[in-house]
Amino acid sequence: MMKAAGEITTHRTHHSGISPYIKATKHHGLSSRHGLNRGSKAFTARLAGDAIMELLPLLLACSLLFTVAAPARDITSVCASQIRDFPHRNSSGLHLTLHHPQSPCSPAPLPSDLPFSTVLSHDDARAAHLASRLATNNDAPPRRPTSLRKKAAGGRFDDSLATVPLSPGMSIGVGNYVTQLGLGTPATSYAMVVDTGSSLTWLQCSPCVVSCHRQAGPLYDPRASSTYATVPCSASQCDELQAATLNPSACSVSNVCVYQASYGDSSFSVGYLSRDTVSFGSSSFPGFYYGCGQDNEGLFGRSAGLIGLARNKLSLLSQLAPSLGNSFSYCLPTSASTGYLTIGSYNPGQYSYTPMASSSLDASLYFVTLSGMSVGGSPLAVSPSEYSSLPTIIDSGTVITRLPTSVYSALSKAVAAAMGGAARAPAFSILDTCFEGQASRLGVLAVGMAFAGGATLKLPTRNVLIDVDDSTTCLAFAPTDSTAIIGNMQQQTFSVVYDVARSRIGFAAGGCS
Repeated sequence: MMKAAGEITTHRTHHSGISPYIKATKHHGLSSRHGLNRGSKAFTARLAGDAIMELLPLLLACSLLFTVAAPARDITSVCASQIRDFPHRNSSGLHLTLHHPQSPCSPAPLPSDLPFSTVLSHDDARAAHLASRLATNNDAPPRRPTSLRKKAAGGRFDDSLATVPLSPGMSIGVGNYVTQLGLGTPATSYAMVVDTGSSLTWLQCSPCVVSCHRQAGPLYDPRASSTYATVPCSASQCDELQAATLNPSACSVSNVCVYQASYGDSSFSVGYLSRDTVSFGSSSFPGFYYGCGQDNEGLFGRSAGLIGLARNKLSLLSQLAPSLGNSFSYCLPTSASTGYLTIGSYNPGQYSYTPMASSSLDASLYFVTLSGMSVGGSPLAVSPSEYSSLPTIIDSGTVITRLPTSVYSALSKAVAAAMGGAARAPAFSILDTCFEGQASRLGVLAVGMAFAGGATLKLPTRNVLIDVDDSTTCLAFAPTDSTAIIGNMQQQTFSVVYDVARSRIGFAAGGCS
């Protein structure tokens, strides 16, 4: 039985002067696994053994000063009534409820007053990072150092402590859907964002030596789990962190492997690579590798962490594949409904499929081949070769679909023509095809997206237009000259299956109904 989520907990140790934690780094520094002295942003404390005994009085004192408690969010009976059987799931496999990031029913919602312009700016950061991962040149942005320097007497900085160069990564949390995961023995349930573009699963961990963002429910406490273990630096899983996080692993003086996951909007998580039993309802899986975060900063909503579903040995999918099979499916709901995430078997006859495109640019992402688009059944006025002019990925965390510029221009013109006399409105952030009014009242002819192999998405108005404020709606697509992305706005309410074992992706309408 999983323990119910308790209270919202915030731990922060950032304050003026030299923090107790910084003083502790004299004894518990990090060194890189390649002989270089490395650290993270004030993150070098050991989690177990003597170190925890040394740090505990300081951590307890800090928690009294910096902890904010509030009641956890309950799922109301109205929200519970939305959880039901979905048409494309079968009786086997692992079934999880999935929530829109701004759903009132989400166990870890984003702020209700979060401006949509902020959502789009974070979405742009995510798309930019995905493009940088696929870039074939060496012009990627320099890695961003996270300083560990402590301030010495007289205002000088002691440079004896190293810095960890964190590679810019994806924006997480703003566009990502939310589910729940159980961890530890006995198991406790945590609200987690789900991401097909990330590999390593991580969550915030007590004692949260440096910083934890505000989350719904209690922090995961390794000391309360009888099956928790840290992972030594010599383990093969430590070597795999470079591919999983795009950052090098580090090693503590107590020989514990340290992960560093960084994201394009300056969010990051740094902590210990760990192993414990992961649970979903009555199903449990021992020996699951994940990150136990001690310094977690950024816009993650009120989630405890992230579930990685990319194609990598450390992803949740890969670790559960021997037990459940190497596939997963989901239906991404709107903010007014619930969807699902299923790991394992599915009903294959209900989908139209497109092959996963092979690419040497990034082995962990899911590539597809877009072959055509139409508005109201009429093909766009663009050369067929333009659709495949850029690498195309499908991604659960990107909100707005990016199309090759020529394809987007043709789509924009066709949609505007189909809208008839609808008054145009000024561009909004990255969206430049906008109209006065609300999508539900304007309507638009169905937009078709065709993929290699015959798979199709027939998009109704709700997947084509997005309301940016009370009086303006915009085309939910944007142009790109680097990497095309099939975003979650276009996937909403469709059932999408990622059959990694058979190297194919399938689509079926009405997935959340």
